Amino acid sequence: MDVNRKAPPRFTYTASDWNPLSYAVSTAKETSAVVAYRGSKKFAELEAWNFVKERKPHFDIVTLCPPMTFGPICHPVSKLSELNESNANLWKVASGKALSVARVPFWVDVRDLAVVHVEALLRSEVGGKRYTVASPEKFSYGLVREIIEEEFPWGKERVARGEQQEIDDSHDLDGDTAARELGVVYRSFRETIKDFINQAVAMEERAKQV
Repeated sequence: MDVNRKAPPRFTYTASDWNPLSYAVSTAKETSAVVAYRGSKKFAELEAWNFVKERKPHFDIVTLCPPMTFGPICHPVSKLSELNESNANLWKVASGKALSVARVPFWVDVRDLAVVHVEALLRSEVGGKRYTVASPEKFSYGLVREIIEEEFPWGKERVARGEQQEIDDSHDLDGDTAARELGVVYRSFRETIKDFINQAVAMEERAKQV
């Protein structure tokens, strides 16, 4: 997505949109790590499409472009300090720290994204396509705080108060095409937050017993 785009009323990003970052800007010494990371995603995907176009291998590809990815972890993590960045931002809210900046209001549950990966592999008719994968719900870390306060007995005493964060409703991201063509039903944001925070709290309790 184009982070510098001036938003007209209610535009929607789709799989037809590409980050306008140039290779020169992405690799410049003065470029920030965040911008360079965005560029790396773009040019890695372009290289994959170019490989298929030029080499014409005996397989096709499907590319998936997810936004923030939240939810329970299944890879080995022994302590909360080792959480991936997306989930670490959720845990910061539960830990009473200041709310992180929600650079985009779009997200997907990691379990739904896993389903999309499998379906993209199994459904031959989607070969050669590109998808943006996103829940129809938007989020902010203020909404994360609200859910934690409502769903956990310790929530209101533990989360930081005062700071407000509204959901950016100026634009949308198409997740409907992936849902329709890949057969995924997106989980609610509340379910995702509850499941991850329950897992994180259990990790915290185990750490106290060591």
